[in-house]
Order: sequence, then structure tokens, then C-alpha cells
Amino acid sequence: MKYDIVFLTFMLHEVTRYSQVHHLYRMTLQFCLQLLECFSSSLFFLARFGLPPDRLWISVFKDDDEAFSLWHNEVGVPKERIKRMGEDDNFWTSGVTGPCGPCSEIYYDFHPERGYSDANLDDDSRFIEFYNLVFMQYNKKEDGSLEPLKQKNIDTGMGLERMARILQKVPNNYETDLIFPIIEKAANLAKNSYAKADNVTKTNLKIIGDHMRAVVYLISDGVFPSNIGRGYVVRRLIRRVVRIGRLLGIKGNGQGDVEGAFLPVLAETVIELSTHIDPDLKSRMTHVLDELRREELRFVQTLERGEKLLDQFLSNALSNEGENGNRPCLSGKDVFLLYDTYGFPIEITAEVAEERGVSIDMEGFDIEMENQRRQSQAAHNVVKLSVGNELELAKSVPDTEFLGYDMLSASAIVKGLLVNGDPAAHVSEGSDVEIMLNRTPFYAESGGQIGDNGYLYCIGDENKKQKAIVEIKDVQKSLGNIFVHKGTIKEGTLEVGLEVDAAVDAKLRQRAKVHHTATHLLQAALKSVIGKETSQAGSLVAFDRLRFDFNFHRPLAEHEIMEIEVLINQWISDATQLQTKVMPLSDAKQAGAIAMFGEKYGEQVRVVEVPGVSMELCGGTHVSNTLEIRGFKIISEQGIASGIRRIEAVAGEAFIEYVTARDNHMRHLCSILKVKAEDVTGRVENILEELRMARNEVSSLHNRIAVLKASIIANKAFLVGSSNVRVVVESMDDLDADALKSAAEYLVGSLNDPAAVVLGSCPGDGKVSLVAAFSPGVVGMGIQAGKFIGGIAKLCGGGGGGKPNFAQAGGRKPENLLDALEKARVELMKTLTENISETAI
Repeated sequence: MKYDIVFLTFMLHEVTRYSQVHHLYRMTLQFCLQLLECFSSSLFFLARFGLPPDRLWISVFKDDDEAFSLWHNEVGVPKERIKRMGEDDNFWTSGVTGPCGPCSEIYYDFHPERGYSDANLDDDSRFIEFYNLVFMQYNKKEDGSLEPLKQKNIDTGMGLERMARILQKVPNNYETDLIFPIIEKAANLAKNSYAKADNVTKTNLKIIGDHMRAVVYLISDGVFPSNIGRGYVVRRLIRRVVRIGRLLGIKGNGQGDVEGAFLPVLAETVIELSTHIDPDLKSRMTHVLDELRREELRFVQTLERGEKLLDQFLSNALSNEGENGNRPCLSGKDVFLLYDTYGFPIEITAEVAEERGVSIDMEGFDIEMENQRRQSQAAHNVVKLSVGNELELAKSVPDTEFLGYDMLSASAIVKGLLVNGDPAAHVSEGSDVEIMLNRTPFYAESGGQIGDNGYLYCIGDENKKQKAIVEIKDVQKSLGNIFVHKGTIKEGTLEVGLEVDAAVDAKLRQRAKVHHTATHLLQAALKSVIGKETSQAGSLVAFDRLRFDFNFHRPLAEHEIMEIEVLINQWISDATQLQTKVMPLSDAKQAGAIAMFGEKYGEQVRVVEVPGVSMELCGGTHVSNTLEIRGFKIISEQGIASGIRRIEAVAGEAFIEYVTARDNHMRHLCSILKVKAEDVTGRVENILEELRMARNEVSSLHNRIAVLKASIIANKAFLVGSSNVRVVVESMDDLDADALKSAAEYLVGSLNDPAAVVLGSCPGDGKVSLVAAFSPGVVGMGIQAGKFIGGIAKLCGGGGGGKPNFAQAGGRKPENLLDALEKARVELMKTLTENISETAI
């Protein structure tokens, strides 16, 4: 018997809201048994738990007479407690195609007093399904027909949480001792009582209990919150818990830890409950708590910004209420922005809007959601061999025997050809082709390592009359373990059945091997320098470089990058002999081998070890000795998503090429600057300082020129209205935005209050600069520079804004500058006259 921890992403929206028995995170006890043993041992095993046999009901597939007979005749279950059910309930499939078969399920009856008649196994108030047996015996084909599997098996499992509910006699899974302590802790933080809470509050507390179990285990296993892949799932779960916690009144007001976060407090309870199952979880507690604390505090800031944005949207909706008296409405686009960008649940938006007397455009929201769904589906549509052709290929072509660990060339037989995804018997010179061989030394892309390059040869002679040369540029894996060699026929014709010599480009293979081993060393160095909790989030092993993505919450410091490089280069110079071995997966994990989270492994795995440094599950190609790597250099480190960092580096020949190119650049730079290499930094710093001072001097000169020009055009000021507002609207050639600002500030300061100044300029590059400066007297009349300048800038193909007394704008239509200034002149005269008249009244 073994247990598996299962994480169900497809249940994100259904968990706790609609079900008392489903969880995002669950434990499944699994067994491997023979057919009859499977049936009889199941009930015997359950009897060991003290379950009354007369409370157990069985479901079987409607056409599965064999299972019905075994349960009734061999095990002794009464016919009345065996239910035949349809395909939706009792026929398991792995997808549209693939392995499948009927299944049988065991149910526990909480209310046997209701009798046998009209018993419905879907009645959650009476029954709970907790044990499952899947008879995997068919392969479902693309046309929907079934064919028997050569290797049949029975997959059985039992839900731990459901069994706990039965044994502990509680109303639902959430009130078992697996989850309820988390719920109680959350209720205490909310200064509430689960027993006295209403149904809505109870549901929210259950969501917290369920989600906290999931995120603690995911983060512990190396899944960091981010905006991509599984990291985004963790982020969504954390945000949901934070939002619900705030709804329940849990905030940082002394209810959380020292920094005001409450998730770490709940996580401590999860870990305390789980350490007897996973003793290593305790050692990872600090890492889990720190990550949760960072994510919660970061999201609270985002949430508070979202609340401000919601308030702004509601204010806009109220101010834009229609003339026909309709109730103000919050647009679906705005609601979706809050939901998608700020994580605002629709129910919170609706509740706040209702309090303000604003309705919500749910139809518009649904349209935005549908658009996002379509975009997401489109983004995941990968162009590849059609399902039909791939299935046909898998039937007609055997799995490829990989020889590339031990040899770089070998003879092989062409087993299949594809042109544009369609099967072909022969392919002529000049054609692009995909080739399947019975065996190959070519490595197919996997585990981050790109596929090999090389050639296929068939040299015509007395034994081989057919001649063909094929350049291979990539190798990929298709269904099963079929290697697809992608290339171009350079000479001759290639046919199915032809014998060829397959030769890998040895130099490129060596580059890939070097970078792959260097990637393992990099992961070991990262764990040593920044913490063992960091884990791989992706990689690329190419001929010219390596790329390694890892979970971390901040940029690496310069000294950390240097420490990593020094450590790796030391390991390289140690000349350590690598060891590779194939062993059972359980043995590899027990030995401490690192596995890529989310990767699927078979029972037997290949382990690559750099003794004393690194041990990983890996099917890639590697150097024999670390000395082959020669050298290692990080060329960049950057963030690619929240919580995900990326390192690009070079090793081996690529390292030599990088260092040589950098030295050449340095020699050239020394020649230009006429200094030694060690003096380059100081010389460049001096040049930059001189440049900064020169730019400041030029800017100061431009501003003085602008002020001088402004003093001249001050005489062009004209008076508007009886209040004698002094107005200047002028074009000032060749002044940049800063100089134009200086001119406007000088003018509005030199003219007696009240004064209004609008200036424009075309500094070059097809740009327009505009500025408006109003004295306090003009602003007091209700005229704001920020609003005024925006309307003027539209004529120049731009926009802008600013404060009531000063604003700037830009545009891309210099030919319209004079028209814009004329509009400014007219608008100012009109507005000032109207405001002066109103003041007089």
C-alpha cells in the first residue's frame, strides 16, 4: 500500500462551494491487487476499520456482469446493495482516446434505516463514495470504438479524508481532525466561532482550511507563487484565502504574525497536523512561512489599490448617470479589470456597488470573461502532427531504440517518413522530411536539452544502390517513444525500409553535454548560495548557451552571482568523474536525487550524479568528467515573472568564445580610451561625470535663453475683461520641454496677477511641446491648466495634463501647432470673459 498526494486544479471553483467531499489537496491510498483478491480484500480491509458490512453499497458499470457476479457470488454482497450505473458514473476514461475501462465503487450508508427501495447513491445526505476500483482493460480509439489492452490492470484507491469522516462520525470532511484545526484557527483569528457561525461564514472557513493545506504542500514542494503555470494556481489560492480572511475580519491588527500577515499562522497549524505524514515538512517550515508572508503582504497592497480603483469606478458611474433617469451602472469591462487584474471577487464588487446604488453590467463582464477564455485557448493551441496521423504513426512504427549515451553513429532502418505531417513511401532531394528510425544515436529534445543535429547517409555502392544524404536539424519525440528526425534531403531519395548510417554532429553534442552538466552544477550552486528551498522552474540546454529558470523572490546580488560562479568553476576544476545509473524511482528519491516538480517518471529512472555536489533524475546527455566543462560564466540574471528568475550562462567552447570576445572588446575600448584595462572603469566614470556636467550646463544655457526670449514676448501680453487678466499665447521656436517650462514660469511670475500663459514649440524630431501656466487669480476663477492643456494638445495629435496652475503636453503633429495656439487664444478669451462676467454678477 502507498499514499499519493493529489492536487486537483480543475476543482478550483467547485471546492467547498458546492461539495462537502471534494478538496484541492487530497490523499489517496493506493493498492495493487489481483482480480478476485481485489474484490474480497477490499471488504476485508474495510472490515479492519470496523465498518459494518451491511452499511457498504457497491456500484458497477451497467454492462459489467462479471463485476456484479464477483461482488454478489464471491464476496457475498446482497443484490439489493449492488447498483448498476451508466457510463458517466462507472466507466473511466483518460481522455478522448487512450486506456479506459469500467469501474466499481464502494459507498458508505449513513442512514441504513431508510431501507433499500429507491435508494439513490447520488444522495450526498445518505451516501458517500470512498473506495474506487478501475478495471483498465480497453484502449479507446479516435472513432470511439474500444479494443482490448494487451496489458490489463486494476487501479484501486481510497480517499483518506472521506474515510476519516466515516470513522470520526462527523457531518463532512472539513470537520475531521485532518482539516478542522485549521478552520478553528481561522475562526479564532476572525474572533468568531465555527459552531455559532452562519452557513456563509462556515463555507468561507472551509475554503480557508482546504486551500491552506494545498498551498503549504505546493510551496514546500518548490512551487512558488507566480503569474505562470502552476505558480499562478498557487497565487490564486493564496489570494482567495487573503480575500476571504479580510471578509471575515482577519487583518494585521494583532491577529497575525509580527508583520501583520495571518497566512503564516494558519500554515503553522497545517504543518503541525502534517509532520507525522511528511516529517521533512517541519524542516521546510521557515521557507513556507516566509513565502506566504511575502505573497500575502504584497497582495494586500494590490487589494487596497483595487479598492481605491473600485471607488473611482463607482464615482464615475454615479457622475455619468443617464439623462433618462436609469440607474447608474458599472461597466462589465471595469468589473472584469477588478476581477482579473486586482483579484476582486465579483461578489465583493457587487456588494459594494449595491451599497452605492450602482448596478453591474454582468452581460459585459461575461463577454470579457469569454474573450479571455478564447485567448487562453488560442495561446495553448500548439501546431503539431494531427491526432489521427500520430495514432497511425504509433501503430505502424515501433518505439525507437536510443543508442546515444554510448555512441554517436550507428546503422539504422528507415521505418517511417512524413512530409507536411502526412505519411510518405519515399521523399526526393530538396524536400523537408520527418524520419523515423528503428534505432538512433540522435538525442530527441526533452528535459530542456535540444535535439541533436547531424546527418543520415546512404552511400550508393554495389550493396547499396540507393544514395541519400539528409541533414538533420532537430529531433523530437512523438507518441510513445518514437524519435522524429526533422531534416532536409540534400542528395538522392529516401525510402521506407532503406538502411542508413546515422551520424550525430559530435562537436554540437559536446556543447550540449557541457551545458547540461553545467545546469546541474548551477542548480546545486543556487541551493548552496541562496537556499536549498529554491527549485528549478524550467531550463534550456542549447549548443551556444544554457538557460535556467528558478523560484526566487528577488534579484541576485552581485556578490551572490560571483559566489555562484566561483563555486561552479571550483567544482569544474576538481575533475570529478560523473556517475550515471538506472534505479527504481523510490530508491532514487530516498538517495536524495532531485526530481523536477510536475515531471512524470516511470518506475525505473536514470540518475546523474556529480559525487559530493549534485544528484538529479535526468535522461539527458552529460560529460564524463567535470573538467570537460572548462569554465562557466553567468551572462545575465533577470526576472521573467513574479517569483521566477532566469539565469543565462555559457560553458565549454561557448565560455571560451564569450571570454575571447569580451577580451577583444576590452582591448578595443582600451585603445579608444588610451588607458590600461585596470584603468577603464575610472576613465569611463570620469567621462560620464564630464558628460553629466556638460549636459547640465547646456540645459542651464537653454533655460537662460528661454527666459531671455520670454522677457521679449512679455510685451505681447494682452488684457482680457474688466479684471485686466494678462494673457500671453505664443510660439517659441526650437525650445525643448524643460526650456519651455522655464519660459512659462518666468512669464507668469513677471506679469502681474491675474495672468495666463500658453506657449508652444517644435523642438525637432516631429514633436510638439505645449505648456500652460496660470496665476492664482486665474485659478481662483475656476480655470485649471491641467484640463485646459489637454483639449489644446488634441489638435497636435497628443495629450497631457498637470496641476491647476501648471501643465504640460506633447504631440506628433507640428504642422498644427499654430492652429492649436490660436484655439488656446480664443478659448482663453472666451472662458476668462465668461468667468469675469459671472464674478461681476
